[in-house]
Amino acid sequence: MLVDFKELPDTSRIWVYQANRSFTLEELDEIKNKLETFITQWTAHGADLKAGYDIKYKRFITIALDQDINQATGCSIDASVHFIQQLETDYKVDLMDKMNVSYKQGEFVAYKTLTDFRKMAKNRSVSPNTIVFNNLVTNIAEYKTDWEVPAKDSWHNRFLN
Repeated sequence: MLVDFKELPDTSRIWVYQANRSFTLEELDEIKNKLETFITQWTAHGADLKAGYDIKYKRFITIALDQDINQATGCSIDASVHFIQQLETDYKVDLMDKMNVSYKQGEFVAYKTLTDFRKMAKNRSVSPNTIVFNNLVTNIAEYKTDWEVPAKDSWHNRFLN
């Protein structure tokens, strides 16, 4: 059951997928349609899942699930992963690699390998105040407060010393 992301409770579970490049406006329209179709049909053992999505900065896809209604199961999580993998294939983009870092350079979102980010931190090209995206957040409440934060307030901090 597709609902507006903003209507989901803060306790809703989320999965954040970052793309290694920005999507074009045409791609975003297609992806939104595909997300709406997928979520409308998304179930756990035949039960509808109350879910929504959010897309930010033309490169982050977040799927949220209200687990107070129905919990995600192994099969439903597998279905969502297969859906994301299909988007990777369709748009020749990487969405699943968690070993990369996205951060802001002004209003631009940069994307680097973890190794490159570590080097940049060592060279002081990024600072404790550099805004990073913490894709390890697990619910909407964390997404609102802990997703887009200074590196010093995220797991990225370990590379800044």
